[in-house]
Amino acid sequence: MNATTKTLKQSATRFIPAVFAAVLGVTLISITGHVQAAALHDAAHDVRHATGFPCH
Repeated sequence: MNATTKTLKQSATRFIPAVFAAVLGVTLISITGHVQAAALHDAAHDVRHATGFPCH
């Protein structure tokens, strides 16, 4: 394996997680952007209670 191939492999291993994170972020923002505000608030509220995080 030459240096160019090794560099390309390292670039690919860094690029793939970054693309995945970007796609996941855009998907989450898109989904939450189309949810009614009350439903989103209630879901976050329930998760806070389920994890024991005080929210009141």
